[in-house]
Amino acid sequence: MAQLDQRVGDLPANARAILDAVRAARRANAELVVTPELSLCGYPPEDLLLRPAFVDACARELAALAAAVEDETVVVGFPERSAGALYNAAAVVRAGKVTHVYRKQALPNYTVFDEARYFAPGASPCVFEAGGVAVGVVICEDIWRPNAAAQARDAGATLIVVPNGSPYHMRQHADRRAAIEARTRECGLPVVYVNRVGGQDELVFDGASFVADASGAIVQQVPAWHETLAIAEFDEGTPRQVRGSLEAGLAADVYQALVMGVRDYTDKNAFPGAIVGVSGGVDSALTLAIAVDALGPDRVRAVMLPSRYNATMSAEDARAMAALHGVRYDEIAIDAIAAAFEAALARQFEGLDADATEENLQARIRGAILMALSNRFGHLVLSTGNKSEIALGYCTLYGDMAGGYALLSDVPKTMVYALAEEINRDGERIPRASIEKPPSAELRPNQKDSDSLPPYEQLDPLIEALVELSLPVARAAARARVPLALARDVANRIDRNEYKRRQMPPGPKVTARAFGDGRRYPIAQRFLV
Repeated sequence: MAQLDQRVGDLPANARAILDAVRAARRANAELVVTPELSLCGYPPEDLLLRPAFVDACARELAALAAAVEDETVVVGFPERSAGALYNAAAVVRAGKVTHVYRKQALPNYTVFDEARYFAPGASPCVFEAGGVAVGVVICEDIWRPNAAAQARDAGATLIVVPNGSPYHMRQHADRRAAIEARTRECGLPVVYVNRVGGQDELVFDGASFVADASGAIVQQVPAWHETLAIAEFDEGTPRQVRGSLEAGLAADVYQALVMGVRDYTDKNAFPGAIVGVSGGVDSALTLAIAVDALGPDRVRAVMLPSRYNATMSAEDARAMAALHGVRYDEIAIDAIAAAFEAALARQFEGLDADATEENLQARIRGAILMALSNRFGHLVLSTGNKSEIALGYCTLYGDMAGGYALLSDVPKTMVYALAEEINRDGERIPRASIEKPPSAELRPNQKDSDSLPPYEQLDPLIEALVELSLPVARAAARARVPLALARDVANRIDRNEYKRRQMPPGPKVTARAFGDGRRYPIAQRFLV
């Protein structure tokens, strides 16, 4: 089981990683190597698939890879063009050539998946021999739906292998196991489930590959969040029991997803490091901690941009955070810059009371300074807004939304606090004051989030019901146990602020439905139920 992290479009490097896995398998006397879905080109390749040159290059690279394979059998994912159609395919490679090709039958076309845009569905099973065992291959979504696994069994397979590109979200481990249990009940065969690992734009893949016996019980669990080559052994078609489990807990898993997401986004896009605008609050503290764990302290810079509205303790907490993590820390006061803006606009605003305009100016000044540092030094700015704020538009375009990667954009505020406590389990890495102080944007005197937002304990379940589950407002209110009037207000605010989110940087998806590719709402619309 080759649980690999491929870079989309880097065909030679991906082929080398596959061949490295084959050589390791050879040393271990393994007879079959299974790599993830579209392992040759990386997943998801999206509109690269619309470029004939890309598909041609994949075919050439597959031929070169096959020529380097000796007696092992290797399952390699690739985009196959045949008779004018394009397929999400798995090649079975042995002794220098491709001996079989399986074409994915179930093409997901929901949330982040858009495979019907690119691929035609296959229709036929693929069964091949490896080590005296009849092996059927199906690809990812095929194992989530009836028929493909049973079809392989009916074609003679006694073992099913599944190359996957299955992204992480908070409920995904349980959902995968339920799908495998359902398929094993139908086909009565053991299943080897090989998933990719790594971050790709908004998606994070956790790996967590496993082997299930014919009853659906997990008999071998590969660790999540790491590239891994794992050996699965079978006795006359029955998988051997191997120790291993996924018992890290939800907060620990989400934390690893965020670390992997920012590490791969930074490295795969060749940024030298990251900049975090810190405020002394829990969101920026969490963002800084994740960035340090992902990139190391030498590649992370913390910048405090205080105004007269920032409490003294906020600056103290920001300095403490930077010291805890050993990162470079700078303070750049913005009062004089804000005063210059206000003076320039004085005639335009004459006779008008101060309002959110002046607050947003402060946020935009901060965004401009962070982006200037990014331009000068090449570092990626990590915006720090969480999903709860972004859902309701409690954020400023070109201000705190500015940046290259929105690290917490799919993390509800209640999960932010859970992650902070998770980080602090083995010693304080986020100051207690940052966790315990009432959250505030600190853009006006004595401002608190609760002035503009419902309590997060009410808001987050409501956002989950409206956004992730797409429930009607009345059902969402009942599920979240909040008044209907509150649910209507929140639903309206979510819809009204789609225009802001459309301009938001990408960020890692960790819930079942994130803002971005997985939720495509019109900006101008008036539908509410």
